[in-house]
Amino acid sequence: MRLLFKFNLIFLVVFIAGVLGAGKISHDLLQSNAKQEVLNHARLTMEKAIAIRAYTNDQIRPLLETQMKYTFLPQTIPAYSATEVLATLSKTFPDYTYKEATLNPTNPRDRAVDWEADIVNRFRTQADQKEFVGERESGTGRALYIARPLRITNGACLACHSTVEAAPRTLIDKYGPANGFGWQLNEVIGAQVVSVPMALPLARAEQTFQVFMGSLIGIFVAIGVVLNVMLYLLVIRPVTALSKVANRVSLGEADVPEFNSKGRDEIGTLAKSFARMRNSLDQAIKMIDT
Repeated sequence: MRLLFKFNLIFLVVFIAGVLGAGKISHDLLQSNAKQEVLNHARLTMEKAIAIRAYTNDQIRPLLETQMKYTFLPQTIPAYSATEVLATLSKTFPDYTYKEATLNPTNPRDRAVDWEADIVNRFRTQADQKEFVGERESGTGRALYIARPLRITNGACLACHSTVEAAPRTLIDKYGPANGFGWQLNEVIGAQVVSVPMALPLARAEQTFQVFMGSLIGIFVAIGVVLNVMLYLLVIRPVTALSKVANRVSLGEADVPEFNSKGRDEIGTLAKSFARMRNSLDQAIKMIDT
């Protein structure tokens, strides 16, 4: 087996192992970073909803409290405001959704669907759980969702949601007496759910991975070509020439020209050692002949 072939075989094994290892690590890292980016977007959207709720409750609701005696204004309800504002955002970014999914909502549009109801029930059974993060298939592809519990911690909320008899007449006139009642203090009645698409960040991560792997393979190939050229010029060619000279000398040819090597490396040292050995052999033969 020739030296160049052995070298390339070892280099190929190292190349494959390096590419596979780097590919696995970089792919997992890029995918993880893409999911973390999506999660950050989801959390940012959730914080926007919480900020809108607080603003509505602290600044809008007190201004319209008098009018609520005559007409129920859903704009004073924090959940309604957050849903409306983020629904407007969804017109520009339709894959970003926000919903205050409730098991027994006053507004029918807030009623939890099956997978949302499962999240709400998890919050109800795991009282210490503050947040759930998961993935699901949506109409536009894979989506990441983040959910936080909606818990009745303010007794003032029960003025509208305890019983039909205690609820404001204006609320009954707008939504009817069928839904949104029977809530209890400290009860988890729903969940804030934000869904963010994963397709674009994951696609960018995949594109980055392909560019990285293409560049890595190109670098390995270039290094392999350079090493092959260097190995041939610096090692294989002089060793092959020296081997031919040694072979002819071993066959008894006396007119074999000297192998000249001006290098100071190991090949040059080997050539000088061979020249001394040849001279010693020639002198020994002359002494025997005389």
